[in-house]
Amino acid sequence: MANIVTQIAEKVRPVGVSTNYGEPVDVGDQTLIPVSLGWFGFGGGGDGDENGGGGGGAVSVPIGAYVRRPGKDLEFEPNLISLIVVSIPLVWVTGRVLRKLVRALKK
Repeated sequence: MANIVTQIAEKVRPVGVSTNYGEPVDVGDQTLIPVSLGWFGFGGGGDGDENGGGGGGAVSVPIGAYVRRPGKDLEFEPNLISLIVVSIPLVWVTGRVLRKLVRALKK
């Protein structure tokens, strides 16, 4: 089982940057480089050499693109809907932490 985990790790390791930055795409006179927030994970286990299993998953959320227009510098243009969806957990956790902090300071 350890051998398969090592094989998967070797296949996944080089994916890093290519997961978050796509290949440049020319649209008319503009060049777009898609950007995403991506993560993946896997695991496995078993009893001895006979029984074993594993699984994994991945998520990629498009958060925007770098856009190069003629005569202008490269600019990042966010995908606002995706940024809102990605930021909801952050806002929720921040609210919970602040609430607990205020309660602790009142005591």
